[in-house]
Amino acid sequence: MESKRPKHSNLQSFLTRTMPSVPAYSLQKMEYFTLGDLWSQYAEWSAYGVGVPIIHDNHEKVIQYYVPYLSAIQIYTSKHIPCLRILLEESENESFSDDNESDKVSKSSDALSEDSDISQESSLPTDEIPWQLYLHYIEYESPYRRIPLADKVNELAERFPGLMSFKSIEMSPSSWMSIAWYPIYQIPECRNVKDLSACFLTYYAISTSIPDIVVPRENAKDFSFAMSKTSRWEHNKAKTPIILSPFGLSTFKMQGSLWRNPETSDSETIESLNIAAQSWLKRLSVDHHDFNFFTAH
Repeated sequence: MESKRPKHSNLQSFLTRTMPSVPAYSLQKMEYFTLGDLWSQYAEWSAYGVGVPIIHDNHEKVIQYYVPYLSAIQIYTSKHIPCLRILLEESENESFSDDNESDKVSKSSDALSEDSDISQESSLPTDEIPWQLYLHYIEYESPYRRIPLADKVNELAERFPGLMSFKSIEMSPSSWMSIAWYPIYQIPECRNVKDLSACFLTYYAISTSIPDIVVPRENAKDFSFAMSKTSRWEHNKAKTPIILSPFGLSTFKMQGSLWRNPETSDSETIESLNIAAQSWLKRLSVDHHDFNFFTAH
Protein backbone atom coordinates (compact mmCIF):
# COMPACT_ATOMS: atom_id res chain seq x y z
CA MET A 1 0.00 0.00 0.00
CA GLU A 2 1.40 3.36 -1.02
CA SER A 3 2.04 5.63 1.96
CA LYS A 4 0.45 9.05 1.98
CA ARG A 5 2.79 11.91 1.17
CA PRO A 6 2.96 14.60 3.84
CA LYS A 7 0.94 17.71 3.11
CA HIS A 8 2.96 20.69 1.99
CA SER A 9 3.22 23.63 4.38
CA ASN A 10 4.35 27.00 2.99
CA LEU A 11 4.75 28.20 6.58
CA GLN A 12 7.20 25.40 7.40
CA SER A 13 8.96 26.10 4.12
CA PHE A 14 9.53 29.68 5.26
CA LEU A 15 10.61 28.73 8.78
CA THR A 16 13.03 26.10 7.51
CA ARG A 17 14.64 28.23 4.80
CA THR A 18 15.22 31.16 7.16
CA MET A 19 16.94 29.17 9.93
CA PRO A 20 20.62 30.13 10.18
CA SER A 21 23.14 27.29 10.19
CA VAL A 22 26.19 28.15 12.27
CA PRO A 23 29.53 26.31 12.68
CA ALA A 24 29.77 24.56 16.05
CA TYR A 25 32.77 24.58 18.39
CA SER A 26 33.45 22.65 21.59
CA LEU A 27 34.79 23.79 24.94
CA GLN A 28 34.91 21.34 27.85
CA LYS A 29 32.17 19.23 26.23
CA MET A 30 30.03 22.32 25.70
CA GLU A 31 29.07 23.24 22.17
CA TYR A 32 28.82 26.86 21.12
CA PHE A 33 28.88 29.23 18.18
CA THR A 34 30.20 32.74 17.75
CA LEU A 35 28.08 35.77 16.93
CA GLY A 36 30.48 36.63 14.12
CA ASP A 37 29.67 33.31 12.43
CA LEU A 38 25.97 33.86 13.03
CA TRP A 39 25.93 37.22 11.26
CA SER A 40 27.91 35.83 8.33
CA GLN A 41 24.96 33.55 7.62
CA TYR A 42 22.86 36.63 6.93
CA ALA A 43 25.35 38.40 4.64
CA GLU A 44 24.09 36.94 1.36
CA TRP A 45 20.45 37.01 2.50
CA SER A 46 20.83 40.69 3.37
CA ALA A 47 22.17 41.46 -0.09
CA TYR A 48 19.96 39.28 -2.30
CA GLY A 49 17.22 37.88 -0.07
CA VAL A 50 16.55 34.26 0.88
CA GLY A 51 14.44 32.19 -1.49
CA VAL A 52 11.43 30.41 -0.01
CA PRO A 53 9.66 27.79 -2.19
CA ILE A 54 5.91 28.44 -2.19
CA ILE A 55 3.17 26.26 -3.67
CA HIS A 56 -0.15 27.89 -4.59
CA ASP A 57 -3.55 26.22 -4.32
CA ASN A 58 -3.40 25.62 -8.08
CA HIS A 59 -0.10 23.75 -7.54
CA GLU A 60 1.87 26.56 -9.19
CA LYS A 61 5.33 26.86 -7.68
CA VAL A 62 7.12 30.12 -7.06
CA ILE A 63 10.24 31.21 -5.15
CA GLN A 64 9.46 34.18 -2.90
CA TYR A 65 12.49 36.16 -1.73
CA TYR A 66 12.67 37.79 1.71
CA VAL A 67 15.20 40.26 3.13
CA PRO A 68 16.05 40.10 6.87
CA TYR A 69 16.13 43.22 9.05
CA LEU A 70 17.27 43.37 12.67
CA SER A 71 14.13 44.17 14.62
CA ALA A 72 15.43 43.82 18.18
CA ILE A 73 18.32 42.33 20.13
CA GLN A 74 19.29 42.02 23.79
CA ILE A 75 22.62 40.66 24.91
CA TYR A 76 23.36 39.85 28.55
CA THR A 77 26.89 38.74 29.38
CA SER A 78 29.00 37.88 32.41
CA LYS A 79 32.15 39.29 30.81
CA HIS A 80 33.60 42.38 32.48
CA ILE A 81 32.52 44.95 29.93
CA PRO A 82 31.03 48.39 30.61
CA CYS A 83 27.27 48.08 30.54
CA LEU A 84 26.03 49.87 27.45
CA ARG A 85 22.63 50.27 25.96
CA ILE A 86 21.34 51.76 22.73
CA LEU A 87 17.68 52.41 22.14
CA LEU A 88 16.57 54.18 19.00
CA GLU A 89 13.10 55.61 19.43
CA GLU A 90 12.69 57.70 16.31
CA SER A 91 9.09 58.06 15.29
CA GLU A 92 8.14 56.94 11.81
CA ASN A 93 6.84 60.45 11.22
CA GLU A 94 10.13 62.14 12.07
CA SER A 95 12.47 63.09 9.26
CA PHE A 96 16.11 63.98 9.75
CA SER A 97 19.41 63.65 7.91
CA ASP A 98 21.77 60.72 8.36
CA ASP A 99 24.23 63.01 10.13
CA ASN A 100 21.62 64.07 12.67
CA GLU A 101 20.61 60.47 13.20
CA SER A 102 24.23 59.47 13.82
CA ASP A 103 24.62 62.30 16.33
CA LYS A 104 21.46 61.26 18.12
CA VAL A 105 22.61 57.64 18.42
CA SER A 106 26.02 58.73 19.67
CA LYS A 107 24.57 61.02 22.34
CA SER A 108 22.01 58.51 23.57
CA SER A 109 24.51 55.66 23.84
CA ASP A 110 27.10 57.86 25.56
CA ALA A 111 24.57 59.10 28.08
CA LEU A 112 23.14 55.70 28.85
CA SER A 113 26.54 54.07 29.23
CA GLU A 114 27.01 56.09 32.42
CA ASP A 115 23.79 54.82 33.99
CA SER A 116 24.79 52.31 36.66
CA ASP A 117 21.22 51.13 37.19
CA ILE A 118 20.68 50.06 33.65
CA SER A 119 21.52 46.40 34.24
CA GLN A 120 18.56 46.20 36.61
CA GLU A 121 15.99 47.06 33.94
CA SER A 122 15.23 43.50 32.82
CA SER A 123 14.54 40.42 34.89
CA LEU A 124 17.12 37.66 34.49
CA PRO A 125 17.16 33.91 35.16
CA THR A 126 17.54 33.07 38.83
CA ASP A 127 21.08 31.67 38.72
CA GLU A 128 24.39 32.50 40.34
CA ILE A 129 26.01 34.24 37.36
CA PRO A 130 26.09 38.08 37.57
CA TRP A 131 24.74 38.74 34.06
CA GLN A 132 24.68 42.34 32.94
CA LEU A 133 23.01 44.04 30.01
CA TYR A 134 25.54 44.72 27.25
CA LEU A 135 23.32 45.72 24.32
CA HIS A 136 19.65 46.60 23.97
CA TYR A 137 18.47 47.65 20.53
CA ILE A 138 14.98 48.02 19.14
CA GLU A 139 14.22 49.23 15.61
CA TYR A 140 11.55 51.94 15.24
CA GLU A 141 12.08 53.02 11.63
CA SER A 142 9.51 52.19 8.97
CA PRO A 143 10.45 49.18 6.81
CA TYR A 144 11.26 51.43 3.85
CA ARG A 145 13.92 53.30 5.82
CA ARG A 146 15.69 50.30 7.34
CA ILE A 147 18.99 48.82 6.22
CA PRO A 148 19.40 45.04 5.89
CA LEU A 149 20.47 43.02 8.91
CA ALA A 150 24.13 42.56 7.97
CA ASP A 151 24.59 46.30 7.50
CA LYS A 152 22.82 47.14 10.75
CA VAL A 153 24.94 44.65 12.72
CA ASN A 154 28.14 46.11 11.26
CA GLU A 155 26.93 49.58 12.22
CA LEU A 156 26.17 48.54 15.82
CA ALA A 157 29.43 46.57 16.10
CA GLU A 158 31.40 49.81 15.74
CA ARG A 159 30.20 50.73 19.24
CA PHE A 160 29.60 47.22 20.57
CA PRO A 161 32.48 44.99 19.35
CA GLY A 162 31.19 42.09 21.43
CA LEU A 163 28.43 41.82 18.85
CA MET A 164 31.03 40.17 16.62
CA SER A 165 33.21 38.33 19.13
CA PHE A 166 30.94 36.89 21.83
CA LYS A 167 30.48 33.13 22.07
CA SER A 168 27.01 31.73 22.68
CA ILE A 169 28.16 30.26 26.01
CA GLU A 170 29.32 33.70 27.20
CA MET A 171 25.80 35.11 27.07
CA SER A 172 22.85 34.71 29.40
CA PRO A 173 19.89 32.54 28.31
CA SER A 174 17.97 35.81 28.28
CA SER A 175 19.95 36.94 25.22
CA TRP A 176 17.80 36.94 22.11
CA MET A 177 17.16 38.61 18.78
CA SER A 178 14.18 39.23 16.55
CA ILE A 179 14.30 39.46 12.76
CA ALA A 180 11.71 41.10 10.52
CA TRP A 181 11.36 39.49 7.09
CA TYR A 182 9.90 41.52 4.24
CA PRO A 183 9.16 40.19 0.72
CA ILE A 184 10.95 41.77 -2.24
CA TYR A 185 10.18 39.73 -5.37
CA GLN A 186 9.28 36.28 -6.62
CA ILE A 187 10.46 34.04 -9.46
CA PRO A 188 8.56 33.59 -11.66
CA GLU A 189 6.59 36.78 -11.15
CA CYS A 190 3.18 35.97 -9.76
CA ARG A 191 -0.04 37.85 -10.51
CA ASN A 192 -1.60 37.13 -7.14
CA VAL A 193 0.90 39.25 -5.24
CA LYS A 194 -1.47 39.82 -2.29
CA ASP A 195 -0.98 36.29 -1.00
CA LEU A 196 2.78 36.73 -1.18
CA SER A 197 2.92 40.06 0.64
CA ALA A 198 3.01 38.44 4.09
CA CYS A 199 5.70 39.68 6.48
CA PHE A 200 7.16 37.69 9.36
CA LEU A 201 8.76 38.46 12.71
CA THR A 202 10.87 35.61 14.09
CA TYR A 203 12.53 35.24 17.51
CA TYR A 204 15.74 33.35 18.23
CA ALA A 205 17.80 32.53 21.29
CA ILE A 206 21.44 33.46 20.77
CA SER A 207 22.77 31.68 23.84
CA THR A 208 23.58 28.02 24.35
CA SER A 209 23.61 28.39 28.13
CA ILE A 210 20.20 26.92 28.81
CA PRO A 211 18.87 26.71 32.37
CA ASP A 212 15.17 26.45 33.09
CA ILE A 213 13.18 29.17 31.36
CA VAL A 214 10.86 31.17 33.58
CA VAL A 215 7.68 32.51 31.98
CA PRO A 216 4.49 33.96 33.46
CA ARG A 217 2.47 31.14 35.00
CA GLU A 218 -0.64 31.92 32.96
CA ASN A 219 1.32 31.41 29.72
CA ALA A 220 3.52 28.51 30.76
CA LYS A 221 1.46 25.84 28.99
CA ASP A 222 1.39 27.68 25.66
CA PHE A 223 5.07 28.57 25.89
CA SER A 224 6.09 24.98 26.65
CA PHE A 225 4.08 23.75 23.68
CA ALA A 226 5.72 26.21 21.31
CA MET A 227 9.20 25.39 22.57
CA SER A 228 8.53 21.68 22.07
CA LYS A 229 7.45 22.35 18.48
CA THR A 230 10.62 24.31 17.61
CA SER A 231 13.50 24.08 20.05
CA ARG A 232 15.54 27.16 20.92
CA TRP A 233 18.58 25.68 19.19
CA GLU A 234 19.19 22.33 17.61
CA HIS A 235 22.36 20.41 16.89
CA ASN A 236 22.62 17.38 14.67
CA LYS A 237 25.65 15.40 15.80
CA ALA A 238 25.95 13.87 12.35
CA LYS A 239 26.70 17.33 11.00
CA THR A 240 28.81 20.16 12.30
CA PRO A 241 26.46 23.18 12.17
CA ILE A 242 24.14 24.34 14.90
CA ILE A 243 20.76 25.26 13.45
CA LEU A 244 18.79 28.00 15.19
CA SER A 245 15.06 27.57 14.94
CA PRO A 246 12.63 30.29 16.04
CA PHE A 247 10.95 30.05 19.42
CA GLY A 248 8.51 32.87 18.60
CA LEU A 249 6.68 34.27 15.59
CA SER A 250 4.35 37.07 14.57
CA THR A 251 2.84 37.72 11.13
CA PHE A 252 1.53 40.66 9.11
CA LYS A 253 -0.53 40.77 5.89
CA MET A 254 -1.12 37.05 6.03
CA GLN A 255 -4.15 36.65 3.78
CA GLY A 256 -6.08 33.70 2.40
CA SER A 257 -5.07 30.08 2.85
CA LEU A 258 -1.61 30.29 1.30
CA TRP A 259 0.17 30.18 4.66
CA ARG A 260 -2.40 28.16 6.61
CA ASN A 261 -2.90 24.73 5.11
CA PRO A 262 -5.91 23.28 7.00
CA GLU A 263 -4.49 19.80 6.48
CA THR A 264 -1.39 20.66 8.50
CA SER A 265 -0.70 22.16 11.93
CA ASP A 266 0.01 25.61 10.47
CA SER A 267 -2.68 27.45 12.43
CA GLU A 268 -1.66 25.77 15.67
CA THR A 269 2.00 26.56 15.05
CA ILE A 270 1.32 30.23 14.30
CA GLU A 271 -0.82 30.65 17.41
CA SER A 272 1.56 28.85 19.77
CA LEU A 273 4.65 30.66 18.49
CA ASN A 274 2.87 34.00 18.73
CA ILE A 275 1.94 33.32 22.35
CA ALA A 276 5.52 32.22 23.06
CA ALA A 277 6.87 35.51 21.67
CA GLN A 278 4.38 37.47 23.74
CA SER A 279 5.35 35.53 26.89
CA TRP A 280 9.05 36.09 26.26
CA LEU A 281 8.64 39.84 25.84
CA LYS A 282 6.46 40.04 28.93
CA ARG A 283 8.98 38.11 30.96
CA LEU A 284 11.78 40.52 30.05
CA SER A 285 9.51 43.59 30.21
CA VAL A 286 10.39 44.51 26.63
CA ASP A 287 8.17 46.81 24.60
CA HIS A 288 8.89 45.50 21.11
CA HIS A 289 7.75 47.98 18.47
CA ASP A 290 7.45 45.55 15.55
CA PHE A 291 5.59 42.98 17.61
CA ASN A 292 3.10 45.60 18.74
CA PHE A 293 2.59 46.73 15.15
CA PHE A 294 2.18 43.23 13.74
CA THR A 295 -0.24 42.30 16.52
CA ALA A 296 -2.32 45.47 16.13
CA HIS A 297 -2.65 44.93 12.39
